[in-house]
Amino acid sequence: MSEMYFKQLQIGPMQNFVYLIGDPVTREAAAVDPAWDVDAILRVLEADGMTLTKALITHYHQDHLGGDLFGNHIQGAAELLERNQKVKVHVHKAEAGYVHRIAGLSDSDLVQDEGGDDVAVGRLKIKIIHTPGHTPGSQCFLVDGRLVSGDTLFIGSCGRVDLPGSDPAAMYDSLVNKLKRLPDETVLYPGHDYAGQPTSTIAHEKRRNLYLRFDRLEDFLGMMGY
Repeated sequence: MSEMYFKQLQIGPMQNFVYLIGDPVTREAAAVDPAWDVDAILRVLEADGMTLTKALITHYHQDHLGGDLFGNHIQGAAELLERNQKVKVHVHKAEAGYVHRIAGLSDSDLVQDEGGDDVAVGRLKIKIIHTPGHTPGSQCFLVDGRLVSGDTLFIGSCGRVDLPGSDPAAMYDSLVNKLKRLPDETVLYPGHDYAGQPTSTIAHEKRRNLYLRFDRLEDFLGMMGY
C-alpha cells in the first residue's frame, strides 16, 4: 500500500516501543504492545484523527501487555479495553492462558492468532509471523515492508532465552529460518530501543547481528550457554 499510517512511540522506563499502524483512508488503526501509558497512546491517535480497532500483542510479558511486575502495576491491554470495549486484543494462541492470568482478560476480549494469519486494519493486511523462542507464542507483524519484531529480533541482538517459557532452539529457528529469510530491504522495528537507534534493516542485521550469523544450531546454543 502506498499510504500507511505508522508511528513509533517510545514509552516507559524500559525503553519500550509502541507502534500505531493504520489506514489513512478508513482512519482505522491498531496499536502494537500498548503498555505503560494508555492515555498517551490514545491521545496520539485522537490528535491524528485515527480510531483504534485492535491491539496486537507480540508476547505476554508485562512491559508489552500490561499487568503486575515486581510489585508495580503497568498499564496495558486491560486499561485500553476499559476505555474502548470495542477493541479486540490479538495474541498468539499459545499465549492465551498467560494473558488471562497476567492481564485479567477473558476469552471474549481476545482473538487467538496463528502464524500465517492476516489481521485486517481497514484496507491494510498485517501478516503474523510466529517466532517462538523468547516466549512460546512470540509473534512479529509484517506490513508493507516493515517488521515489528517485539522481543524476538533487536538491532544487533535478540531476545532473552533464559526466562520461563523460553526456548533457545526455537529462537534459532525463528531468527535463521524465518526472519533472516525476509527481503533484505525489510525495515526492522524492534520492541525496545536497546541500540540507541529506532530502526534497522534485515540486510544490515544479516551483516552485523551475531545472532543471525550462525549456520548451525549447535553453535548458536553454545554461544547462548547451552
